[in-house]
Amino acid sequence: MVGDKARGEMNAFQRNESKETLFTFISAGDDPPKGDFPVQKKSPKLCGSNYPLSIAFIVVNEFCERFSYYGMRAVLTLYFLSFFHWDENLSTAVYHAFSALCYFTPVIGAIMADSWLGKYKTIIYLSIVYVVGHLIKSVGAIPSLGNQVVHVILSMVGLFLIALGTGGIKPCVSAFGGDQFEEEHTSERSKFFSIFYLSINAGSLISTFVTPVLRGDVKCFGEDCYALAFGVPAALMVLALVVFIAGSGLYRKTPPQGNVLLEVCKCIGFAIKNRLKNRSRQIPKRDHWLDWASEKYSKQLIGEVKMVTRVLFLFIPLPMFWALFDQQGSRWTLQATKMNADFGIYVLQPDQMQFLNPLLILVFIPIFDLGLYPLINMCKFNFTPIRKMATGMILAGMAFGLAAVVELKINETDMPQLVPEESLIRVLNLAKNPVQVTIQDQDLFQQPVEAFQNPAEYSKLILNGEQQSLRFTLQHQGLSLAFNYTVKEKSVYSLIVFEVEGSLSSRLITDLEAKPENGLAAVRFINGLSQDVNVSIDSKRFIAVQKNYSASEYSLLERDKYNNGKCITEMGEFTLELGLLDFGASYTIVITNVSGGDVKTWKLEDIKANNVHMAWQLPQYLLISAGEVMFSITGLAFSYSQWAEFVLFTVLLFAVCIIFSIMGYFYVSVDPEDLEEKEEKRETSSRGNMISLVTQKTKL
Repeated sequence: MVGDKARGEMNAFQRNESKETLFTFISAGDDPPKGDFPVQKKSPKLCGSNYPLSIAFIVVNEFCERFSYYGMRAVLTLYFLSFFHWDENLSTAVYHAFSALCYFTPVIGAIMADSWLGKYKTIIYLSIVYVVGHLIKSVGAIPSLGNQVVHVILSMVGLFLIALGTGGIKPCVSAFGGDQFEEEHTSERSKFFSIFYLSINAGSLISTFVTPVLRGDVKCFGEDCYALAFGVPAALMVLALVVFIAGSGLYRKTPPQGNVLLEVCKCIGFAIKNRLKNRSRQIPKRDHWLDWASEKYSKQLIGEVKMVTRVLFLFIPLPMFWALFDQQGSRWTLQATKMNADFGIYVLQPDQMQFLNPLLILVFIPIFDLGLYPLINMCKFNFTPIRKMATGMILAGMAFGLAAVVELKINETDMPQLVPEESLIRVLNLAKNPVQVTIQDQDLFQQPVEAFQNPAEYSKLILNGEQQSLRFTLQHQGLSLAFNYTVKEKSVYSLIVFEVEGSLSSRLITDLEAKPENGLAAVRFINGLSQDVNVSIDSKRFIAVQKNYSASEYSLLERDKYNNGKCITEMGEFTLELGLLDFGASYTIVITNVSGGDVKTWKLEDIKANNVHMAWQLPQYLLISAGEVMFSITGLAFSYSQWAEFVLFTVLLFAVCIIFSIMGYFYVSVDPEDLEEKEEKRETSSRGNMISLVTQKTKL
């Protein structure tokens, strides 16, 4: 989750450094940069070392900013799902659209810094935009502020500003940190990036563990406290901005040098345009189509653009890796909501599992660099960067294969998927003796239903349309009674059979059709007493249930043991022990009688609890994190739906890996110095018969 960001930021510095040291001449003839840029000065050092004091402010700023971003993003999918009540597909799509926007906006930040404001001012201005976005996002998560339309608008505006801010400063902060070092202190600069990378992972690790706790364990406005979960990252971003400004007097601030991306695009555009204008057969062909830019651009720039285009071609398949990698914050989090999160001493929130990635990255980097890679080299195997990246994709594909297996096991506890003209039904016999149940046009319940018999599963009803009126016949102690109920398709029912004043009766009540979301437990009550009752599950929930086997609505609760409930009747207040209400389960509690100061109940599990432990996600996190260590190219994010998506991800990633490996086999590495020497030799050999070209007219 964080390795791609860190490497993206370090690569941003390397690109910027290359631009300033190699490409400064390409704007020859232009006016020098204007603006108020101070004369460069040497920054005070840290404890007598060669490390500038200014980098301490930059590292702290980066830690706070990464805490801010990843902390907010960790709870984003569940925010869409629970707060907006969007379905999983829409929640995932918006999550990845936001992530994709965060990957696009660095282009804007790079252009602003290199062509207009410089890195320092770009960081300041876009950090202010970043803070405003966080504040708007936090306000949008306050339930009492307007309706859902207001919440959605505020949240989308906030996310857009956050994407502009976090992406805009991404190519600037690490490069600005590198600018603080003198040219002779290259080793210190290299170590700085290690510290910088550590701050990114530390910020991500802490925030992805803490913010889900703020969301789930702290309650505000009667529900999960998303306002606090977004507000704390907002405060960290304010702190990041304050810290960065505090070091202003210590920074070395370089003026904008012109944007290398624009120059590369202009070079490519000029080459294409010049080639189209010089299509005469009398004009000699050139070795490469980019050579048609030589009339305006230097051979060094053209040579490096050639290398860029070659590498870009090689990397065409690679965005798929990051496209799938980012599923940790969406589909893998949603998968965790359907699992058992009880680790004995601690119950994890489903969105907390994301903290495994930065934790494993910090563990794997020294293991790979100091152990695995040297061991491979000792075996005389040439483990090239391309092979490492291909291996990373294989590991990621294996991770999604494991995710698919886990998803299959999870789905075993789901309710059956209903199709049109189908419904489900079960019988709850609350009478004292067995009852034979017969349903019109249905071949169900061949044996009598015993008193208080726990139904093993639901039975399927086949209807003749969207709804149908069915006749239910009950045979009890030689008597036969009939009841008519209307049954709708794609619904789940319980037929309650009970005795009132010695006479047999029944009710048809609607059950839940799917598991409760986000690992919550659902519970309802059936009052078998001859008087109304008020049930108190905890100090905040009071449920009124009418007499004579009336049923309450389902209430959603956090997974916990509830042994201190209260049942209030005309006879007094009694203790109500419900026991453990587990992750993802649905329960029906039948209040049968009151005796000895306690309420007697019958507890039924309507939908089975999540029985696949969240620890089974650990292998897929291990593989995806190991794959990230071997893989360093940033990509985009998208998603699909249903459990089959994990199989699709696996197939896609292995297919991309094969394509990448084939392309890598035919890729030949080129050293820039060798390329420059080759260009000089070709220029010398062809100088005598070179045809002069102009851009406006073609003439011999």
